[in-house]
Amino acid sequence: METTILFVLVLGLLFVGVPVAVSLGLSSILLIAFFSTDSMSSVAIQLFTASQNYTLLAIPFFVLASAFMSTGGVAKRIIRFAIATVGHFRGGLAMASVLACMLFAALSGSSPATVVAIGTIAIAGMRQVGYSKEFAAGIIANAGTLGILIPPSIVMVVYAAATDVSVGRMFLAGVMPGIVAGLMLMIAIYIVARIKGLPSEPWRGFGEIVAGGKDAGWGLFLIIIIIGGIYGGVFTPTEAAAVAAVYSFFIALFIYRDMGPMAGIKWVSETDSRSARAGFSGVVYALAFYFVWMILSFFATNDSDSITFAGRSNLGLAISFAILVAYTAWRGDKGLAGVPGALVAGLPVWSRNLSLMGRNFGKAFFNEDTRKVMVDASKTTIMLMFIIVNALLFAHVLTSERIPDAITQLMLGYGFTWFTFLIAVNILLLIGGQFMEPSGLLLIVAPVVFPIAMELGVDPVHLGIIMVVNMEIGMITPPIGLNLFVTSGITGMSLVQVVRAALPFVAVLFLFLIIVTYVPGLSTWLPYSLMGPEIVTR
Repeated sequence: METTILFVLVLGLLFVGVPVAVSLGLSSILLIAFFSTDSMSSVAIQLFTASQNYTLLAIPFFVLASAFMSTGGVAKRIIRFAIATVGHFRGGLAMASVLACMLFAALSGSSPATVVAIGTIAIAGMRQVGYSKEFAAGIIANAGTLGILIPPSIVMVVYAAATDVSVGRMFLAGVMPGIVAGLMLMIAIYIVARIKGLPSEPWRGFGEIVAGGKDAGWGLFLIIIIIGGIYGGVFTPTEAAAVAAVYSFFIALFIYRDMGPMAGIKWVSETDSRSARAGFSGVVYALAFYFVWMILSFFATNDSDSITFAGRSNLGLAISFAILVAYTAWRGDKGLAGVPGALVAGLPVWSRNLSLMGRNFGKAFFNEDTRKVMVDASKTTIMLMFIIVNALLFAHVLTSERIPDAITQLMLGYGFTWFTFLIAVNILLLIGGQFMEPSGLLLIVAPVVFPIAMELGVDPVHLGIIMVVNMEIGMITPPIGLNLFVTSGITGMSLVQVVRAALPFVAVLFLFLIIVTYVPGLSTWLPYSLMGPEIVTR
């Protein structure tokens, strides 16, 4: 009886247009007040407990990191690198857009942010070389969904918080499926390109790949910091999110200078001599290598007692010095003999930039661009956290009324196996994903299906990836597919046009869903190889 009342209340409120968070919270409170033996004090206790969830603290930091990285400059650099890598294939610009979405997904953890950052630039570029607007929009709408599958993923954090599954294992579990999904989209694009005779970009050589990677390197290094830091045992996923937010702020304002008080000011000016440029750049590359070396070597040797900080530092300094001399001699105008003079000539460049950063350090925190990013990130965080807290209250009611147990026994009584159960889960999520925001839907469904999955022997990490992939498809299916609205906004196309454009590639994601559902090793091999199996207490 209570089960029927609860779900009728939720669905009824959603049907009349009440926000998801309010529908979940209000339905739970009404059931406790009038139909349950549970005390109303449990509402306050559960809301307080939910707000103290350490795992959920990762969400605002990942949102903030995404907001700083979602600047035009970072996206442009990633797209340049992607074009240099795969642009020479038939349909290469579209394939490069998918690769750019994959790379940006590893920075943002958000599907809409990926669509906006990459789509704004990539769609215009595809249109210029002869792609139809519909084809370009369909590619970006689908590729943007990888933002919640490739780690770090906000939706994975939500699932982990709802089910007490390891965030670290969920992040690792998304790596292989994310790569496979991206490759499947690229293969589909290549086939269509061969049929329709779509253009390819000229091959610019490995030098362009290196130049593009170097240009995007500071942004892409955030992937190494997050993944390497978590699995190197340096910090937890929540701490990794905080580091990512600080790093993104520093890179956007002080290194790339895409925003803030130094926006548009280049590190090297046109008036600097070749010798000064060579000396300055040589020191930059040497310092950058030393920085990367110390971080990566720390991640790799964190548990070793035989490798010391001094040993790592001395080796890093030696290699960095070799890079400094080699680059300066190569790019300078007097070869090896001109290295000392080039380093001295580069000192004014360093002085100019360091004094500029010093004068603007305080302003960077209170600049209008920074304020806008902080406000936008705060709005997104408040929206997500309000949904999550109310959904966790809903999950508490489900547990206290033993609703998942009742549904489990019912399904087992009807002879459900893990195979047929996963079919039912996919159908439920595909339908729900058409009408609800991913985090809200996941928090409603996960507490119900998770105990059933455990009873039937479904791996908890595998189940999480299945749910995330369903959320992906939900974001590109009408009427509430968020990526459809975002793509419509950046292209000026109607929602119906975007749906038609995205539909052919949705079939690729459906095939991918089947593969992910019934090939559990695709999701579980990497996390369990590195971290061992997930232990679930029933």
